[in-house]
Parts: sequence; structure tokens; C-alpha cells
Amino acid sequence: MATKSPKSTATVNAPATLLTEEEILKMSEKDYMNDAQLAFFKARLQQLEKDLLKNADETTEHLRETVLVPDPADRATIEEEHALELRTRDRERKLLKKVQQSIASIDEGEYGWCEETGEPIGVPRLLARPTATLSLEAQQRREMKQKLYGD
Repeated sequence: MATKSPKSTATVNAPATLLTEEEILKMSEKDYMNDAQLAFFKARLQQLEKDLLKNADETTEHLRETVLVPDPADRATIEEEHALELRTRDRERKLLKKVQQSIASIDEGEYGWCEETGEPIGVPRLLARPTATLSLEAQQRREMKQKLYGD
């Protein structure tokens, strides 16, 4: 079982070529959150951040384009599309905050470790959800408490 060890460097320097998902999954537990893995996840998170910011800019431009439509049904359809787009961007805004926090945790040497238990979150979970801050077991416990006791 891997144990958490603080990183001596404040930032992760990317190697010449990034690993693939398959290469990361084949690595042993003792290699957990080594420089190559951190560089992989940092690049993935930075790309996600870039995509989210691009989507936000596109939404802003799209909403600025006002089309005057005399038909009330058409106007209602356009307004509903705008409302849906704004809800989607609001979710992306929340995700962007988590992405930026994850990038900061890489720089601080805290990425990949459960906030609650200090145990490894696990490469497969981080590949599926790079912004995860809890191990699967800790997340399940939290969801069970929320289900039983509410928010």
C-alpha cells in the first residue's frame, strides 16, 4: 500500500512525453503519484480548464447575439435554450473551480490523496474523475451519511 509522502518541489515539471492511461494503470503501487503521473494529471486538468474557459467565452458571445423574434413561441424557445445553456455553464463554473483546486493540490504535493483518510485515491478513480478528493470508500461513506441524514 502506498503511503503519502510530501513532495519537496513546489511544482511538477512535465517530462518530455506524457504517459498514456495504459502506462499509468500498469505502474506499481510504489510509483503512485510519482512525477510522471503528476505531470499526466496536471496536463489533463489544464486541458480541461482550457476547454471550460473556452466554453464560457462561447456562451458569453452567444448570449450577446440578440435576435428579435416577433413570434412569442419562437421567443420562448430561444429563452429556454439560453436558460439551459446558462445552467450548463453554471455547472461548468463549479467544475472549473474544482479543476483549479486540483491543479493547486498537484503543485502543493497533495494530489491523489484522500482528504479524509490520507490514503491513495487510486489511479483508476482519478482517471475517471481527475478532480476527486476522496477515496472511493470515503466518498461512499459521505454519500451514505447524506442519504441517511440529509445535507
